[in-house]
Amino acid sequence: MNAKFLDDLAPGDKFATAGITLTESEIIAFALTYDPQPFHLNAVVAAESIYGGLIASGFQVISLTFRLFIQQGLLVESSMGSPGIDELRWFAPVRPGDTLQAEVEVLAVTPSKSKADRGIARLKYSTFNQRRELVSSFIVNHLLLRRAASEQALVADGAGGVRVVSIARGSPRISAVPMPARAPSTRPAPA
Repeated sequence: MNAKFLDDLAPGDKFATAGITLTESEIIAFALTYDPQPFHLNAVVAAESIYGGLIASGFQVISLTFRLFIQQGLLVESSMGSPGIDELRWFAPVRPGDTLQAEVEVLAVTPSKSKADRGIARLKYSTFNQRRELVSSFIVNHLLLRRAASEQALVADGAGGVRVVSIARGSPRISAVPMPARAPSTRPAPA
């Protein structure tokens, strides 16, 4: 795994994922829980719909697309979540037996102006079936740590010293660091 931080990404960088094949039972199980529309639940009813057969929920497609990228582990050390998804589109139905694969492209990288330890990476996710037909796309605004911020941060300990908090690899490690001795005050003592 080659972990990526905000500073490691540049517009134009591209990543490809492995594939995943959807079964009829997976499509129906997802629909029962999250999107109970007839053309996702019942093959007989779906055959009479405008789709001519059972199709996966678009929400299942984008969830699987996101999972395929995230489980590669590229953002495991830097991800802080996301403020949102933009430009979500579904272009073609996904049917039982279809194999989905994603391509992810970095569109923009913007360090935060108010918090130097993080920024936003805009990544465009494109999902293709086994025939290389585009079935969906969306843009995720990933909130990511910057590389320097991932290595250590100084935290006041409340007793005149600081602690170095190392947050690399997702597990904080804390060690005490003494503060330099203060120079004696040249102000007269209060009366």
